[in-house]
Amino acid sequence: MAERCVFTYQTRLVLAPEQAQALNAYAELHGRAQRCLHAALRRHRSLNELKREFLPRFGLTARQFNGIRVELDGKVEAILQRRPQLIEEAKVRLAKAHRLVNKLAQNSPGTNKLHQKKRRLAVLEQRLAALQRDEADGQVRLCFGSRRLFHAQYNLQANGLSDHEEWLDQWREALSRQFFVLGSQDETAGNQTCQAAVCEDGSLQLKLRLPDALMQECGARFLMIYGVRFAHGHGPIVSALGMSRVVSATTRAGKPASRRVGRAISYRFLRDDKGWRVFASVEVDAAAVTTSPALGCTGIDINADHLAVAEVDRFGNLVDVRRIELPTRGKSSDQVKALIGDAAVQVAALAQARGKPLALEKLDFRKKKAELEAVDPARSRLLSSFVFSRMTSALKAASLRAGVEVIEVNPAFTSIIGAVNHAQRRGISVHQGAACAVARRGLGLREAPAVREAIVPLRNGGHVTFAVPARNRAKHVWQQWSGIRTCLKAAHAAHWRSGSSTDPPAPLSPATQASSAHRLSTAQSRGANRSQHCSGSVMDDIPF
Repeated sequence: MAERCVFTYQTRLVLAPEQAQALNAYAELHGRAQRCLHAALRRHRSLNELKREFLPRFGLTARQFNGIRVELDGKVEAILQRRPQLIEEAKVRLAKAHRLVNKLAQNSPGTNKLHQKKRRLAVLEQRLAALQRDEADGQVRLCFGSRRLFHAQYNLQANGLSDHEEWLDQWREALSRQFFVLGSQDETAGNQTCQAAVCEDGSLQLKLRLPDALMQECGARFLMIYGVRFAHGHGPIVSALGMSRVVSATTRAGKPASRRVGRAISYRFLRDDKGWRVFASVEVDAAAVTTSPALGCTGIDINADHLAVAEVDRFGNLVDVRRIELPTRGKSSDQVKALIGDAAVQVAALAQARGKPLALEKLDFRKKKAELEAVDPARSRLLSSFVFSRMTSALKAASLRAGVEVIEVNPAFTSIIGAVNHAQRRGISVHQGAACAVARRGLGLREAPAVREAIVPLRNGGHVTFAVPARNRAKHVWQQWSGIRTCLKAAHAAHWRSGSSTDPPAPLSPATQASSAHRLSTAQSRGANRSQHCSGSVMDDIPF
């Protein structure tokens, strides 16, 4: 885990009308200059030449131009990094669409469903071809103001717009709704253009350097904003401001000089329906790690609608399980962020309290999202609304602040291991069983099938049973788990075809009930974290 991490905090600004007007003018100039810079760079013009041209043309300082350039580079780099992934996802969707069309052509020729799927197939082929052409040519297609709003002009009524003039007003507003101020560690208060200072009451005052082109319009060179206080992250920002200082140094010629060191603070000003907000990005030192694998591990299984958490001791024995709900379906993006953040803080606090590291899977839901062609619509919407990468990032950030070590493990067969080895034997769900498998893998423990006949619980309270295939000792144990996964899929398919998925669950046998009875109690094992090899000197420490 990195020693430092960049965190971004936000707060809403209370502004006078003339202050809001100055920020509006700044955002309009910033957006116009950035669009012109992007068009000029696409013509392969020299950056130094453009900088000399843009400073007098738009009335910018050199630092303001650098902020525009860095923000634009970030947008372009995001497109270049994402495009190969989009190509792979398009190939997966296209292959699945081909299989579906071929199946419908055999079973339902001449139907409207087949016609619509062929149309969908043609759209996917065109999309893949366009992505591959752009990748080969190095073309970057960047739409300022969002592509969705741009296409809204072609269907005004469906987007709640009365005429094209109303759309044009929204489009111009979207093009000038934010601007970025780049910081540096060798500048006063971590930023040359926007400098924060701590007031006597603990709040911050922002001194924003306006572009030269706006000095006459705004009547001042600087815009002062008072009473800025961050509900979250105010302390780290104040601490970063206190690190800015001047230190003595020497030049290459050996002459004495001085330079400023500190923490860079970058600001982003964003206008929404309620007014202006400011985002401050600052480097924060990671908390000292207080967890140790010698005490055990906490495993996380991330699902589309909840988090399954399992805690094991250092020998891999299950100590506790819990489920944290994540009802992201139908929520707005801000609500999803709040739910994910609260869940991540709760998990990190649990791992910190138990002193155990956190084990996560290196999963990527992009492949699953690419396979959503012609699947259950409810499941498709549920998976599409869940952002796995955001959940992983939130868990890592919360763990960094709490001093919890994060261990990333290979996700191969963890769900199958949890369903076969842990779910029925320990009286927990298959997702909690997967979390237990993740925790054990985080400790470096191997998993072999623990039963010869697997009993896997189902969502309706029933279960499916199948014989575990024998292992070939000449091959890796994952080869056996691959065969078990095939058997489990066949058992699920047979259970669904028989119609038993809608029937009341059959009762377990007395032997099975007895084997799972120990999980009916919520009490944790009192000696779960104690060494199993005790000498006579520790007998006095045993609490029973």
